[in-house]
Formats: sequence, structure tokens, C-alpha cells
Amino acid sequence: MVIMTSDNIQVLIADDHPLFRFGLRALLEAEQGTAVIGEATTGVEAVTLAADLGPDVIVMDINMPDLNGIEATKQILDADPTANILIMTMFDDDSVFAAMRAGARGYLLKGVEGDETLRAIRSVAAGQAIFSPNIAERLLQYFATAPKTQTAEIPFPDLTPRELEVLQLIAQGLTNNAIAEKLVLSPKTVRNQVSTIFSKLQVANRAEAIVRAREAGLGK
Repeated sequence: MVIMTSDNIQVLIADDHPLFRFGLRALLEAEQGTAVIGEATTGVEAVTLAADLGPDVIVMDINMPDLNGIEATKQILDADPTANILIMTMFDDDSVFAAMRAGARGYLLKGVEGDETLRAIRSVAAGQAIFSPNIAERLLQYFATAPKTQTAEIPFPDLTPRELEVLQLIAQGLTNNAIAEKLVLSPKTVRNQVSTIFSKLQVANRAEAIVRAREAGLGK
């Protein structure tokens, strides 16, 4: 049992997977100095509970119902710029750039050891930035090799070449099944890529994605 004191790092968990929430809660409640003060299962709930509870750290998933974690992060920080948000997700890709732009302090991959998770939460609570080693390497490579003059000319530089190709087809009005057939991919793979694209573009639905893509000259 966790004894609530002013020294405890109070954590809000925002994730729609019950098993992940259960595991993270068990980890935090077994650790002296940390306590879970709330759980959100949707992005909208995360925004509401963040405002109501004022946690020291919000552990945020990216893929959630109603509102994705990137947009939820942005809304939380718009309301409270001092909020500390740690993105914890399965996405080992360029979603980290969207998370950074939204204001997240850290980006951790699910499946890391418990000690690493606790260390990340403590670091974010202290106002530090922290990333999984492979994500940190991705950031270093990006900033070391991507000239600003070139990235500014490329639409949606956070997207991978395949994701940009999928977005181009979305902008042309193709359905997920049509995209899967055209690119010789499984429908599930396309659905996952579309979800990642929405997160990176910080859009809530297909219509918004099409508008963003066409404004950037895609889909013609």
C-alpha cells in the first residue's frame, strides 16, 4: 500500500490497454516515492483528469480512443505549460518528433525494464527530458544529418517514405483496402500506418488528414 505524502511523485496513467495500466500501477505502487492518482482510458479523459488532479507526471499512450495522445498532450500543455508528460508507446518510429512538438518531455517504448520506466518517470517529474536509447539515437541522427533548408522543403518530414506514400493515396481518396491492394500490404499494416500518420500530423480523422495533405500539395 502506498502512503500518500508530499514527497510522492503523483502519476496519471493514460492508456486504453487494461493490462498495461494494471502493470504500470503495480510497478508504481510497489515503489516507494511514487503513487498513481488516476487512470484515463481515452485522450479526452486524460485532458480532463490532468486538469482535475494536477499530477506530477502523466504517462501518455499515443493510440487512444476519442483523442490521440499527441493531441491530448498538446491540449494539456496549452492549459498548463508546467505539466510533465512522458509518452510511452509501442511506436518505435518518427512519432517522437510529433511528441516533441506537442511538448512531451520524454518518449519511452513499452516493454522496457521496470527500473528504466521508474527512472524515466523520476526524470520527467524533475523537469528533465528522457528518451529510450534507440529513440535518442534517432534524434541525434536527425539533427546531425537533416539540413534545415532541405527539411523545410519536404512536406511532413516526420513521415517515413512509406507513410508519405500512404498519405498521398489517402489524399487521392483511396480507402484503406484500396491502399493495401495498391501497395501489396495487409489491411492491418495499412490501418496501423494510417493511425501513425494521424498521430504524426496531429489530426483526429481522415478528413483532417486529407485537408492537411492537399494543402501541402499531395493527392494531385
